Amino acid sequence: MDRPAPQPIHLVLLLLLSGLLFFVGLGSMGLTDRDEGRNAEAGREMFASGDLITPTFNGELRVAKPVFVYWLMTVSYQVFGVNEFAARAPSAFFGVALIAMHYLFLSRLRGPTVGLFGALMLLLNIEILALGRMAITDSVLIFFTTLSLYGFWLGLHEQGTGRHWIWGFYAGMALATLTKGPVGFAVPLITALLYLIATRQWLVFWQRGAPIAGALLFVLLAGPWYTAMFLTHGDAYSSQAKVHTVGRFLAPMEGHGGGWWFYFPVLLLGFYPWSAFLPAAVYRAYATWRESPAMLHERNGSPGASEPAGSGHELDWFAGLWVIGVFIFFSLSSTRLPHYIGPLFPACALLAASYWAQGLNNPSAKGLRGSIHFMMGIGYLVAIGFASAPFLFHKFAGKMVKEFPLATQFDLGVGPYIGAIIVVAAMGFIGYFGLTDAKRHVTFGVAGAALASVFLLAILAVVPSINRYAIAPPQELAYAAGLNLKPTDQLIAFGTTRPSTAFYARRTVLFIPSNELDRLRAALSKEGRTMILLPESLEDALPKEAAEFRPILKRHGYVLLANEPMVDIPQGTGTVPSTTPLTSLGH
Repeated sequence: MDRPAPQPIHLVLLLLLSGLLFFVGLGSMGLTDRDEGRNAEAGREMFASGDLITPTFNGELRVAKPVFVYWLMTVSYQVFGVNEFAARAPSAFFGVALIAMHYLFLSRLRGPTVGLFGALMLLLNIEILALGRMAITDSVLIFFTTLSLYGFWLGLHEQGTGRHWIWGFYAGMALATLTKGPVGFAVPLITALLYLIATRQWLVFWQRGAPIAGALLFVLLAGPWYTAMFLTHGDAYSSQAKVHTVGRFLAPMEGHGGGWWFYFPVLLLGFYPWSAFLPAAVYRAYATWRESPAMLHERNGSPGASEPAGSGHELDWFAGLWVIGVFIFFSLSSTRLPHYIGPLFPACALLAASYWAQGLNNPSAKGLRGSIHFMMGIGYLVAIGFASAPFLFHKFAGKMVKEFPLATQFDLGVGPYIGAIIVVAAMGFIGYFGLTDAKRHVTFGVAGAALASVFLLAILAVVPSINRYAIAPPQELAYAAGLNLKPTDQLIAFGTTRPSTAFYARRTVLFIPSNELDRLRAALSKEGRTMILLPESLEDALPKEAAEFRPILKRHGYVLLANEPMVDIPQGTGTVPSTTPLTSLGH
């Protein structure tokens, strides 16, 4: 039976909304450390050197991530200049593309209404919005792993020329692998294997999936760069790459561990408010599986059956296996970070959208009222969290002074309270509409609007103050230092090891922790011009070899010292995050 085609007006509205949420104020905040600073600077160094093979950070080989995002940043810097917007633009572009692809795929299989619900659910959650606004690999990774799995599904189930979608399975895996290494092929392969095992469609995949040719395509796309890196750098590359792949899985890196339960609250809050539908949606997929395996196996053994493959509930089974497989995979990894499970969010949106659409058509759908109550319960807890944020910030501010010297003097303002009011009001409306069968459809709009409003409030009202006092100060001083130092001069970041310092200084930086005074003494013994960037609180800890250094600029708890006067002082150039002029202490 033919399904309604995707609606152009839906696609236009999704592009406009996703463009707004991903791009508004994209370059107004300084790069966060550590990942954004490292990635943006690695991309800048590739852009500056013209070497499109070897990623470097601070002049040294960087193999923590493969090359594809750096290629994207190189193009972005060429178009937009070297700045925060350009560093984050690839993530934002692929975020918009992900929403459009998800809508087109889901509309093709479930109709435009479910497609619209699914696309909005995938867009309007904190995890996807955050990842699409950061200079990290995950937004691009999620796009390609999703492309790969949608290609797998369509190639396996579409008739006629539709089987050619299978090439997207292999191409998506290859580009995902070039984006973030082995996880790029692990996510699609785990999902595909679980699905083939559960549905016993190995023969169908062998006939339609072109596994040998597909594997060759994967190698042709992903292999050349890895081969070039190995041939160019040998053990220096392979040993470090092993640490950042196998080593990351087997042991926590950089303190990023956590218990086996780590990703449960991450998924619950990261996919909120739609995560409230997931328990019932996953159970619904499981229940239909328990009811239908005989029909499925019969069809798989009868290629001529009139029921088209991939119809009915089978897509939900596929999405359920996608969620469970990826969730378990990342839970088994010893290194855990909230954004790691991002690749399962498209499957979550698919399940939640299908369940919500069923609930609108069948008000007595099992678990629907419970899901509404669950959404409200989480929402009230989130509101309490927002309202408590200023108190908690001041309570623990003393522990943040190392990276944020003015933490004890900073105020979050009224933003968290306004956010709490919005959430509380939204939960009231959700309870009123969601628990009334005739008005339940309004619930979706209320939940989505509340999420978008709180997100925009954070970007426009809360983030600017945090940026001005916590993120931008050392970056502005690094930028000023870069203007005044020649390539043969020296910039030392003492006690502040933020990778973004190198990005704003546009040069290599000598990072020295505050407890390594011998390294600092050795660096200060070198002849020539030297500048030191450090928190003001560490000035008294400097060794006697720094006695001749004088403060040149200060910025909200950070100071730039130099053994020679400055020449240029940037004043609201627009190249640094803040437009407030720097305070000069000498010229």
